[in-house]
Amino acid sequence: MTDLVISAPAPVTLAVAGSTAVFPVGRVFCIGRNYAWSPGEGRPAEMPAWFMKPATAVVPAHGALPYPPETAEFCHEVELVVAIGRGGSRIDPAQVQAHHVWGYAAGLDLTRRDLQQRAKQAGGPWEPAKAFDHSAPCTPLVPAQACGHPRRGAIWLTVNGVERQRADLADLLWPVPELIAMLSRSVTLAPGDLVFTGTPVGVGALQVGDAVCAGVAGVGELAMTVTAPAAPAV
Repeated sequence: MTDLVISAPAPVTLAVAGSTAVFPVGRVFCIGRNYAWSPGEGRPAEMPAWFMKPATAVVPAHGALPYPPETAEFCHEVELVVAIGRGGSRIDPAQVQAHHVWGYAAGLDLTRRDLQQRAKQAGGPWEPAKAFDHSAPCTPLVPAQACGHPRRGAIWLTVNGVERQRADLADLLWPVPELIAMLSRSVTLAPGDLVFTGTPVGVGALQVGDAVCAGVAGVGELAMTVTAPAAPAV
């Protein structure tokens, strides 16, 4: 056995609804525009853009949500999250749900919007805007064998009791089978990968003290409160 020169990081896991078992998180893929944000907007010919967050961005979606540093525009995006149980490349869309999807969660793709706009203008990477600490809260995963494969149902988010986002999973421009199949043509998917599938119209900024509630029908609901920025690590 090869000795490690530093201690191995603790594995990142996600709770499983109704179980003491946990799901080991590998990579986190996030899909860009995957809902129509304006009337009459059709599905593009090409797969939407995608980016990644570190596994360490995944946190339980309850309790405190620290306001991140280096931003004045901290924004919410509620999404259906797909957990991959069996990997593969060039996956047949017809096989995705039966053989590759382990389960589902509701999640937030949190964004430092001002940093994202700067990156877009400069043609730079999105990681500073997307891949920060606590930027991917998720509810406990629901196994597909328990919830089925949701094709319809509300996806929504409120801030301080005021609804900001609402759509139906049927409104996804690229449904889960096609989305996972297309992603697998770009990169080989692996067990433990999470895929955030895009957010509906209505994204907006959060402030310290805001109460955020969100959910996906039949999958899960979350409740978090935005807190003051975490103290710098010593």
